[in-house]
Amino acid sequence: MRILGIDYGDSRVGIAITDALGITAQGLETIYHKGNDKIVLKRLDEIMQKYEIDTIVIGKPLNLNGTNSKRMEITNEFIHKLKCKYNKIKIDTQDERLTTVEAHRTMNELGINPRKKKDLVDTIAAVYILETYMNK
Repeated sequence: MRILGIDYGDSRVGIAITDALGITAQGLETIYHKGNDKIVLKRLDEIMQKYEIDTIVIGKPLNLNGTNSKRMEITNEFIHKLKCKYNKIKIDTQDERLTTVEAHRTMNELGINPRKKKDLVDTIAAVYILETYMNK
């Protein structure tokens, strides 16, 4: 069984997944949805059919001081949709503070082309969310 990591954003959703043994996390893709959760849920259905997922971890957007951000309410609505749709799968959250900053830092260190960063940042952030959750 695998764990799926999600970095949920306004127009893009980063997806990461563990290997079959649950040892490592790797980026899977970025889903472009422009605010339409139906697109995200449809793609998640396809991912769920391809992989044996037993847990979904979604990044919890907190302010730096640990309080809920404005984005948290929107994320909670999406979490509710996930819980309704995938009621037999464990759905958990993980603090995602600074994961996007870390993703940008990683891309800079790797010399990623600036035009490609937008396509990768959410997927890399999802990997960091998933790795943090796995290391609890």
